[in-house]
Amino acid sequence: MEVSMNVEQINEEGLWSQVMDANFVMVSRDPQNQRKAYVCPLQPETEEEKQLFLKGEQNKKERKKEAAESLLKTPPNVEENKLIHQLFLDTLDPKSITFKARVKPAGSIWMEETSLKTVIVCHPEQKNLYNKVFGGFLMRQAFELAWATAYVHCKSRPMVTAVDDILFRKPVAIGSLLYLSAQIAYTDGNYLQVRVHAEVFDPKTGQRDTTNDFHFTFDKESPVQPVIPKTYPESMLYLDGKRHFREAALHRVD
Repeated sequence: MEVSMNVEQINEEGLWSQVMDANFVMVSRDPQNQRKAYVCPLQPETEEEKQLFLKGEQNKKERKKEAAESLLKTPPNVEENKLIHQLFLDTLDPKSITFKARVKPAGSIWMEETSLKTVIVCHPEQKNLYNKVFGGFLMRQAFELAWATAYVHCKSRPMVTAVDDILFRKPVAIGSLLYLSAQIAYTDGNYLQVRVHAEVFDPKTGQRDTTNDFHFTFDKESPVQPVIPKTYPESMLYLDGKRHFREAALHRVD
């Protein structure tokens, strides 16, 4: 099921204005066996309800399309390939006729220099109804790390403007070691896109399992230092960040 929410507040002129909108996609589970539970279908009646229902169906189609076009499954499109190649050309040393000599464009920073990491021990006080770590706790930890990453890069306090889709791929068990890695994936003018990758680490086997990917858009009062990818994986991260930034821009509330 999809639940939409709009938040409004009274502005300086005494009028109600929208400050945020959000969509939540939830799965119903049976608390007895933790299996999927049946959700009673909705029957929209009024014109407003029909429009909301139609919007939910469109959002579902968009999510499926984004999943199918993920850079983990399909190659970049023509425009994206041109962008990555141009970024590569901009970092070649003009004094050396080789592909290996790389120089950082003036005023920019390598993407690999913009990361912050942390590890969290998941305690029982963070558990939910199903004895797993509460999703809201994971979201807060990811946001705080993303904000700190943006703060370090901007050298001033950034303002969050968008939180992109958060997909809970795997539950986090109590007692787990949760690794959070934040990376500035994309910059555009005053905006920067921060990705936080969450994974559970098993010290006994050394296995890592991805649990979440978070995407946050931040804004500052002046242009941010451009981030430049150096490797192909970083280039894919750059394109993915650009896609999430573009999607967030479509739904941004000014």
